[in-house]
Amino acid sequence: MRNAGFVGTRWLGVGLAAALAVVTISLAITDRLALYINPDSTWFAVSMAVLVLVGAVASFALPLGAEADHGHDHGSAEAPGASSRFARTTTGGGDVSSRSARSTTGGPVVERARNERDETPAPTHDHDARHPAAVAATVLGGVAASGVVVLTLVLPPASLSAELAMSRDVGATPLFGGADTVQLASTGDTASFGVGDWATVFATATNPEAFDGDTIELTGFVTPADAAAADSAFDLTRLVITHCVIDAQPASLPIVGAVASPGTGQWVTITGTVRSSSDGRLVVDAAAVEEIAEPEDPYEY
Repeated sequence: MRNAGFVGTRWLGVGLAAALAVVTISLAITDRLALYINPDSTWFAVSMAVLVLVGAVASFALPLGAEADHGHDHGSAEAPGASSRFARTTTGGGDVSSRSARSTTGGPVVERARNERDETPAPTHDHDARHPAAVAATVLGGVAASGVVVLTLVLPPASLSAELAMSRDVGATPLFGGADTVQLASTGDTASFGVGDWATVFATATNPEAFDGDTIELTGFVTPADAAAADSAFDLTRLVITHCVIDAQPASLPIVGAVASPGTGQWVTITGTVRSSSDGRLVVDAAAVEEIAEPEDPYEY
Protein backbone atom coordinates (compact mmCIF):
# COMPACT_ATOMS: atom_id res chain seq x y z
CA MET A 1 0.00 0.00 0.00
CA ARG A 2 2.83 2.36 0.86
CA ASN A 3 4.52 1.59 -2.45
CA ALA A 4 1.31 2.43 -4.31
CA GLY A 5 1.21 5.75 -2.51
CA PHE A 6 4.81 6.47 -3.44
CA VAL A 7 4.12 5.62 -7.09
CA GLY A 8 1.08 7.92 -7.08
CA THR A 9 3.08 10.76 -5.55
CA ARG A 10 5.80 10.39 -8.16
CA TRP A 11 3.24 10.30 -10.97
CA LEU A 12 1.49 13.46 -9.74
CA GLY A 13 4.82 15.24 -9.56
CA VAL A 14 7.40 14.04 -12.04
CA GLY A 15 5.02 12.05 -14.26
CA LEU A 16 2.54 14.83 -15.05
CA ALA A 17 5.31 17.40 -15.47
CA ALA A 18 7.15 15.12 -17.92
CA ALA A 19 3.96 14.47 -19.91
CA LEU A 20 3.29 18.21 -20.27
CA ALA A 21 6.90 18.76 -21.28
CA VAL A 22 6.55 16.15 -24.04
CA VAL A 23 3.36 17.85 -25.27
CA THR A 24 5.08 21.24 -25.32
CA ILE A 25 8.07 19.99 -27.30
CA SER A 26 5.92 18.03 -29.78
CA LEU A 27 3.72 21.09 -30.41
CA ALA A 28 6.80 23.22 -31.01
CA ILE A 29 8.21 20.68 -33.47
CA THR A 30 4.93 20.60 -35.42
CA ASP A 31 4.58 24.41 -35.36
CA ARG A 32 1.32 24.19 -33.38
CA LEU A 33 2.51 25.67 -30.11
CA ALA A 34 1.32 29.08 -31.34
CA LEU A 35 -2.24 27.80 -30.78
CA TYR A 36 -1.56 28.15 -27.06
CA ILE A 37 1.13 30.79 -26.49
CA ASN A 38 2.62 33.84 -28.13
CA PRO A 39 5.31 32.68 -30.62
CA ASP A 40 7.78 35.05 -28.97
CA SER A 41 7.63 32.83 -25.86
CA THR A 42 8.26 29.56 -27.69
CA TRP A 43 11.98 29.46 -26.91
CA PHE A 44 11.31 29.89 -23.19
CA ALA A 45 8.56 27.22 -23.09
CA VAL A 46 10.72 24.70 -24.97
CA SER A 47 13.76 25.41 -22.78
CA MET A 48 11.75 24.83 -19.61
CA ALA A 49 10.26 21.64 -21.09
CA VAL A 50 13.74 20.27 -21.80
CA LEU A 51 14.84 21.04 -18.22
CA VAL A 52 11.74 19.26 -16.87
CA LEU A 53 12.54 16.16 -18.94
CA VAL A 54 16.14 16.16 -17.70
CA GLY A 55 14.88 16.40 -14.13
CA ALA A 56 12.38 13.59 -14.75
CA VAL A 57 15.14 11.29 -16.01
CA ALA A 58 17.36 12.21 -13.06
CA SER A 59 14.52 11.39 -10.63
CA PHE A 60 14.86 7.68 -11.49
CA ALA A 61 18.14 7.71 -9.57
CA LEU A 62 16.15 8.24 -6.36
CA PRO A 63 14.72 5.15 -4.65
CA LEU A 64 10.94 4.87 -4.52
CA GLY A 65 9.65 6.75 -1.49
CA ALA A 66 12.70 8.97 -1.14
CA GLU A 67 10.46 12.02 -1.45
CA ALA A 68 8.80 11.01 1.85
CA ASP A 69 12.06 11.39 3.77
CA HIS A 70 11.56 14.41 5.99
CA GLY A 71 14.88 14.52 7.80
CA HIS A 72 14.34 12.65 11.10
CA ASP A 73 14.25 9.07 12.36
CA HIS A 74 11.12 7.41 13.72
CA GLY A 75 13.11 4.60 15.36
CA SER A 76 13.59 4.04 19.10
CA ALA A 77 14.94 7.28 20.44
CA GLU A 78 16.29 7.83 23.89
CA ALA A 79 13.45 9.15 26.02
CA PRO A 80 13.85 12.52 27.68
CA GLY A 81 15.57 12.18 31.00
CA ALA A 82 17.36 8.92 30.10
CA SER A 83 20.74 10.54 30.33
CA SER A 84 19.89 11.99 33.73
CA ARG A 85 18.74 8.57 35.01
CA PHE A 86 21.96 7.07 33.69
CA ALA A 87 23.91 9.75 35.46
CA ARG A 88 22.12 9.04 38.75
CA THR A 89 22.74 5.31 38.35
CA THR A 90 26.44 5.63 37.63
CA THR A 91 26.98 8.01 40.52
CA GLY A 92 25.35 5.65 42.99
CA GLY A 93 22.25 7.73 43.53
CA GLY A 94 23.19 8.27 47.23
CA ASP A 95 25.95 10.80 47.25
CA VAL A 96 25.79 13.77 49.55
CA SER A 97 25.17 16.29 46.81
CA SER A 98 22.14 14.41 45.42
CA ARG A 99 20.65 13.88 48.94
CA SER A 100 21.24 17.51 49.69
CA ALA A 101 19.51 18.46 46.46
CA ARG A 102 16.51 16.27 47.33
CA SER A 103 16.28 17.77 50.80
CA THR A 104 16.21 21.27 49.39
CA THR A 105 13.80 20.56 46.53
CA GLY A 106 10.99 18.82 48.37
CA GLY A 107 12.28 15.42 49.47
CA PRO A 108 11.49 11.89 48.22
CA VAL A 109 7.98 12.74 46.96
CA VAL A 110 9.30 15.28 44.54
CA GLU A 111 12.09 12.90 43.53
CA ARG A 112 9.60 10.13 42.73
CA ALA A 113 7.52 12.56 40.65
CA ARG A 114 10.64 13.60 38.79
CA ASN A 115 11.54 9.98 38.12
CA GLU A 116 8.05 9.21 36.82
CA ARG A 117 8.26 12.20 34.54
CA ASP A 118 11.64 11.10 33.25
CA GLU A 119 10.33 7.62 32.52
CA THR A 120 7.42 8.89 30.41
CA PRO A 121 8.00 7.69 26.81
CA ALA A 122 8.82 10.29 24.19
CA PRO A 123 5.82 11.40 22.11
CA THR A 124 5.70 9.95 18.63
CA HIS A 125 3.85 10.98 15.48
CA ASP A 126 2.62 9.06 12.48
CA HIS A 127 2.93 10.73 9.09
CA ASP A 128 0.84 8.01 7.47
CA ALA A 129 -2.26 8.73 9.58
CA ARG A 130 -4.26 11.07 7.34
CA HIS A 131 -7.86 12.10 7.51
CA PRO A 132 -10.10 10.22 5.03
CA ALA A 133 -11.30 13.53 3.59
CA ALA A 134 -7.70 14.53 2.82
CA VAL A 135 -7.07 11.18 1.14
CA ALA A 136 -10.26 11.52 -0.95
CA ALA A 137 -9.35 15.07 -1.98
CA THR A 138 -5.87 13.93 -3.01
CA VAL A 139 -7.26 11.07 -5.09
CA LEU A 140 -9.89 13.24 -6.80
CA GLY A 141 -7.36 15.98 -7.53
CA GLY A 142 -4.91 13.44 -8.91
CA VAL A 143 -7.55 11.88 -11.17
CA ALA A 144 -8.62 15.32 -12.46
CA ALA A 145 -5.03 16.44 -13.13
CA SER A 146 -4.23 13.13 -14.82
CA GLY A 147 -7.34 13.43 -16.97
CA VAL A 148 -6.37 16.91 -18.18
CA VAL A 149 -2.86 15.78 -19.09
CA VAL A 150 -4.08 12.63 -20.85
CA LEU A 151 -6.54 14.72 -22.90
CA THR A 152 -3.73 17.03 -24.02
CA LEU A 153 -1.86 13.94 -25.23
CA VAL A 154 -4.84 12.42 -27.04
CA LEU A 155 -6.84 15.32 -28.44
CA PRO A 156 -5.54 17.25 -31.46
CA PRO A 157 -4.61 20.91 -30.84
CA ALA A 158 -7.39 23.35 -31.64
CA SER A 159 -7.89 27.11 -31.65
CA LEU A 160 -10.31 28.99 -29.43
CA SER A 161 -13.85 29.13 -30.75
CA ALA A 162 -15.98 32.05 -31.87
CA GLU A 163 -18.36 31.28 -29.02
CA LEU A 164 -15.55 31.80 -26.52
CA ALA A 165 -14.62 35.08 -28.22
CA MET A 166 -18.20 36.30 -27.87
CA SER A 167 -18.30 35.23 -24.22
CA ARG A 168 -15.23 37.37 -23.54
CA ASP A 169 -16.74 40.44 -25.18
CA VAL A 170 -17.19 42.91 -22.34
CA GLY A 171 -18.96 45.51 -24.46
CA ALA A 172 -15.96 47.82 -24.69
CA THR A 173 -13.12 47.43 -27.18
CA PRO A 174 -9.85 46.44 -25.49
CA LEU A 175 -6.98 48.63 -26.62
CA PHE A 176 -4.32 46.59 -28.41
CA GLY A 177 -2.09 49.54 -29.30
CA GLY A 178 -1.14 52.97 -28.08
CA ALA A 179 -0.94 56.42 -29.58
CA ASP A 180 1.68 55.22 -32.06
CA THR A 181 -0.86 52.89 -33.66
CA VAL A 182 -3.32 55.72 -34.22
CA GLN A 183 -0.50 57.93 -35.52
CA LEU A 184 0.56 55.32 -38.06
CA ALA A 185 -3.03 54.95 -39.22
CA SER A 186 -3.35 58.71 -39.71
CA THR A 187 -0.29 58.71 -41.97
CA GLY A 188 -1.63 55.82 -44.04
CA ASP A 189 1.10 53.39 -42.91
CA THR A 190 -1.35 50.55 -42.26
CA ALA A 191 0.04 47.76 -44.42
CA SER A 192 0.84 45.62 -41.38
CA PHE A 193 -2.34 46.43 -39.48
CA GLY A 194 -4.54 43.58 -38.31
CA VAL A 195 -8.01 43.54 -36.84
CA GLY A 196 -6.63 44.40 -33.39
CA ASP A 197 -4.76 47.47 -34.66
CA TRP A 198 -7.78 48.78 -36.53
CA ALA A 199 -10.02 48.08 -33.53
CA THR A 200 -7.79 50.36 -31.48
CA VAL A 201 -8.01 53.08 -34.15
CA PHE A 202 -11.79 52.76 -34.38
CA ALA A 203 -12.15 53.02 -30.59
CA THR A 204 -9.78 55.94 -29.98
CA ALA A 205 -9.78 58.11 -33.11
CA THR A 206 -10.62 61.71 -32.27
CA ASN A 207 -10.76 62.71 -35.93
CA PRO A 208 -12.59 59.87 -37.75
CA GLU A 209 -12.65 61.80 -41.04
CA ALA A 210 -8.86 61.39 -41.25
CA PHE A 211 -9.31 57.68 -41.94
CA ASP A 212 -12.24 57.94 -44.32
CA GLY A 213 -11.33 56.27 -47.60
CA ASP A 214 -8.50 54.04 -46.35
CA THR A 215 -8.59 50.69 -48.13
CA ILE A 216 -8.12 47.51 -46.11
CA GLU A 217 -7.93 43.76 -46.56
CA LEU A 218 -8.42 41.86 -43.33
CA THR A 219 -8.97 38.27 -42.24
CA GLY A 220 -11.04 37.15 -39.27
CA PHE A 221 -14.13 35.22 -38.30
CA VAL A 222 -17.73 36.34 -38.26
CA THR A 223 -19.58 37.30 -35.08
CA PRO A 224 -23.01 38.93 -34.73
CA ALA A 225 -23.16 42.70 -35.07
CA ASP A 226 -23.95 44.97 -32.16
CA ALA A 227 -27.72 45.19 -31.86
CA ALA A 228 -27.43 48.98 -31.47
CA ALA A 229 -25.75 49.31 -34.87
CA ALA A 230 -28.65 48.80 -37.25
CA ASP A 231 -26.51 49.41 -40.35
CA SER A 232 -23.93 46.69 -39.52
CA ALA A 233 -24.21 43.37 -41.32
CA PHE A 234 -21.84 41.57 -38.94
CA ASP A 235 -18.59 42.03 -37.05
CA LEU A 236 -15.18 40.85 -38.22
CA THR A 237 -13.43 39.44 -35.14
CA ARG A 238 -10.00 38.18 -34.25
CA LEU A 239 -8.61 36.97 -30.90
CA VAL A 240 -5.53 38.89 -29.77
CA ILE A 241 -3.04 37.18 -27.45
CA THR A 242 -0.48 38.90 -25.24
CA HIS A 243 1.16 35.87 -23.62
CA CYS A 244 -1.09 32.80 -23.99
CA VAL A 245 -4.68 31.79 -24.76
CA ILE A 246 -5.69 32.51 -21.16
CA ASP A 247 -5.40 36.27 -21.79
CA ALA A 248 -6.91 36.18 -25.31
CA GLN A 249 -9.27 39.11 -25.96
CA PRO A 250 -11.55 39.66 -28.97
CA ALA A 251 -11.05 42.58 -31.33
CA SER A 252 -13.98 43.38 -33.63
CA LEU A 253 -14.74 45.72 -36.52
CA PRO A 254 -18.27 46.58 -37.73
CA ILE A 255 -18.86 45.52 -41.34
CA VAL A 256 -21.44 47.33 -43.46
CA GLY A 257 -22.40 47.19 -47.11
CA ALA A 258 -24.56 45.16 -49.45
CA VAL A 259 -22.89 41.85 -48.62
CA ALA A 260 -24.26 38.55 -47.41
CA SER A 261 -23.59 37.69 -43.78
CA PRO A 262 -21.80 34.34 -43.42
CA GLY A 263 -22.57 32.11 -40.46
CA THR A 264 -21.13 32.86 -37.04
CA GLY A 265 -17.61 31.47 -36.72
CA GLN A 266 -16.95 31.36 -40.47
CA TRP A 267 -13.51 32.65 -41.42
CA VAL A 268 -13.52 35.31 -44.12
CA THR A 269 -11.21 37.75 -45.88
CA ILE A 270 -12.76 41.16 -46.36
CA THR A 271 -11.74 43.78 -48.89
CA GLY A 272 -13.23 47.19 -48.37
CA THR A 273 -12.89 50.80 -47.32
CA VAL A 274 -12.92 52.55 -43.95
CA ARG A 275 -15.83 54.96 -43.73
CA SER A 276 -16.80 57.57 -41.19
CA SER A 277 -20.52 57.30 -40.54
CA SER A 278 -22.82 60.25 -39.95
CA ASP A 279 -22.70 59.68 -36.19
CA GLY A 280 -18.90 59.77 -36.11
CA ARG A 281 -18.35 56.01 -35.99
CA LEU A 282 -15.74 54.27 -38.09
CA VAL A 283 -16.95 51.22 -40.01
CA VAL A 284 -15.68 48.96 -42.79
CA ASP A 285 -17.65 49.25 -46.02
CA ALA A 286 -17.09 45.79 -47.49
CA ALA A 287 -16.73 45.45 -51.26
CA ALA A 288 -16.06 41.69 -51.16
CA VAL A 289 -16.37 38.94 -48.55
CA GLU A 290 -14.54 35.69 -49.31
CA GLU A 291 -15.12 32.64 -47.14
CA ILE A 292 -11.87 30.82 -46.30
CA ALA A 293 -10.63 27.99 -44.11
CA GLU A 294 -9.22 28.79 -40.69
CA PRO A 295 -5.66 30.09 -41.17
CA GLU A 296 -2.75 28.16 -39.76
CA ASP A 297 -2.15 30.92 -37.21
CA PRO A 298 -5.61 32.07 -36.11
CA TYR A 299 -4.50 34.67 -33.57
CA GLU A 300 -2.98 38.12 -33.60
CA TYR A 301 -0.26 39.16 -31.15
